[in-house]
Amino acid sequence: MDSIEFISVRELEIAVRIWHSDAPNTVIAWHGLSRHGGDFESLAHQLGSQWRVIAPDTPGRGLSSWSLYPANDYLYSHYVTIALAVLDHFHIERANWVGTSMGGLLGMLLAADDATAQRIGCLVLNDVGPELDSQALAEMATYFSVFKRFLTLSELTQSLEQNYQGFGRLTDKEWQRMALSSARRMPDGSWTFHYDPRIGEQFVHDTPRDTWSDWQRIRCPLMVIRGEHSALLRADSVTRMRQDQPHLETLEAADCGHAPMLNNHQQVAPLKRFLERHGSTSLLQNASPGKRLHRWWRRVASRLH
Repeated sequence: MDSIEFISVRELEIAVRIWHSDAPNTVIAWHGLSRHGGDFESLAHQLGSQWRVIAPDTPGRGLSSWSLYPANDYLYSHYVTIALAVLDHFHIERANWVGTSMGGLLGMLLAADDATAQRIGCLVLNDVGPELDSQALAEMATYFSVFKRFLTLSELTQSLEQNYQGFGRLTDKEWQRMALSSARRMPDGSWTFHYDPRIGEQFVHDTPRDTWSDWQRIRCPLMVIRGEHSALLRADSVTRMRQDQPHLETLEAADCGHAPMLNNHQQVAPLKRFLERHGSTSLLQNASPGKRLHRWWRRVASRLH
């Protein structure tokens, strides 16, 4: 990442990773259940210098605070509050949104709600949709309910490679970089993953809702990327998604399960074309006149210092 900023939402500090901070166009990239914003580094580099990529770490993940009250904070309703705080912090009136798994569902909620729909300019869902395979969800809930402990970093790396094959073809260097950013050392010298073990309680505390109804209410341009071998988002679900949203753009990522890492040209090029068609508007045009002046003055002031 090129820089990082911290935002306070209630008692939690939210870490936000940023690439290409002076780029004329902006995309919000939101990660999956147990991951963090650092997963979008390759995407940011491949999108290039014309795209500012803003990637928050959801509470309980990465560099953001862990909650003392998971039943209140590890919920989509609170993630919506955090997402709006991120948009307001960066003076973004209308966001281009790329969301992997949980991050995609969060984007759906924002785009479907009358109170927040105007904040989403276009939406890319990475291996997620309004209908998810119940068995795959149950397996995820089981996996994240068990605390992971490894005696060595190499054991953690091997476990990461085995359990996250759905990310697709990664080089040895990419797996190593992911392991380093995913590892947290314990007081006894052992290793575990860099997330709060209680994030899995979201499966218990979150309120079920009619996500097909949410999907049908969305009016912004839409794209869905599905891993070729995804167990979570079935191919027939994508077919139904297109029936409800005829202008939906789709991409099947070869040699991937859940969820494509968005780390290669075959995945990024179509995504970039979608963003350029529907979201290539300068940040200054997206902001109100007062906020444009504020952002302009901040840039001037930073150069003076």
